[in-house]
Amino acid sequence: MDRTGIFAGDNPFDIARSWLAEAEKTEPNDPNAIAIATVDPQGLPNVRMVLLKEIADDAFVFYTNYDSAKGQEIAASGKAAFVMHWKSLRRQVRVRGTVTRDEGPGADAYYASRNIQSRLGAWASRQSQPLSSRGALMAEVAKITAIKGPNPPRPPFWGGFRISPVEIEFWADGAFRLHDRFRWRREGPGAAWDIQRLNP
Repeated sequence: MDRTGIFAGDNPFDIARSWLAEAEKTEPNDPNAIAIATVDPQGLPNVRMVLLKEIADDAFVFYTNYDSAKGQEIAASGKAAFVMHWKSLRRQVRVRGTVTRDEGPGADAYYASRNIQSRLGAWASRQSQPLSSRGALMAEVAKITAIKGPNPPRPPFWGGFRISPVEIEFWADGAFRLHDRFRWRREGPGAAWDIQRLNP
């Protein structure tokens, strides 16, 4: 198979890390932004942007409120998909897989690394729930600030999700829309990868 250049390698996580590192040099904003898709109980898809915080050895990690719409939908299905697109590089990575919570030391460390306003905001926001006004949100932030102080712990309803892929696709723009696409597929975490070139 003619997997050379930017597609070369035996580990898709290494390739994804390499592409992200390149994007960090060229993308003007949030090169780690991903559009993550879930489905509601009726099977209707939902998609929104979040920030990917880690490409681990066998998973992709992001953080959110577990009670949010995406958190509840992930809890119900145990699955998600995302696409990471870099316009400056004309490349994208698509991922589909199973999802588990990441509530350990990594989640605590990432929460502690955020600025204080973001940490307090995580406590104050009832993410995805109706909100009467911005003023009401700011009042809740002020209340939480008084209660939690300058070093709030990670909320029990906020933490990480680890997407363990069963499929990863690397896509790069080609002349005349003859793009290069390679799909890595496996039965489950730890299984061997099957790699195929796909038609554009």
